[in-house]
Amino acid sequence: MIVVRFAGDVVLFVQGKSDADQFRAELAERMRKFNLELHPEKTQLLEFSPFAINNGQRRGAGKPETFNFLVFTHICIKKRSNGMYTVLRQTIRMHEPIPEVDKWLQAVVRGHNRYNKEPMNTPALKLFRFQVGWFWQRTLSRRSQHDRVPWYRIRRLINRWLRFPTVCHHLSSAHTGVVT
Repeated sequence: MIVVRFAGDVVLFVQGKSDADQFRAELAERMRKFNLELHPEKTQLLEFSPFAINNGQRRGAGKPETFNFLVFTHICIKKRSNGMYTVLRQTIRMHEPIPEVDKWLQAVVRGHNRYNKEPMNTPALKLFRFQVGWFWQRTLSRRSQHDRVPWYRIRRLINRWLRFPTVCHHLSSAHTGVVT
């Protein structure tokens, strides 16, 4: 199986190299009709099959290339148990540097807080922030073979990157229709 990757995001699976070459040629011709062209560095043919590992070793190329599709990094590996080919799918964000994940999580929590920011909902927003931090600690602990990441380190990251939710507007009883 050959994987055709366009611009790093769009992925197409085809059966053989000849099919992949034919598809790439036809796509380039079609794009020329609209005065467009494929970027040579961003368009790749990747061998991704049960034979990719052995073929790469024979050529001296090493391990087959990986590619990102949807939210997973696809990796061509052999199982330890029986040496058979399998596709390993890992979450893309699992092995990114901590500052990049920090910024992404900050955007997630900020968006959640803005959407759900209502008076009297602050405890639920704080709980969401805590749970994001808890899952983050679990993920950081699983991404290496060392001991788990201590909670004091996660708490420091949470306090630095995931701000406490605040309610900016307080609705008075006139706005909510509450009569006391």
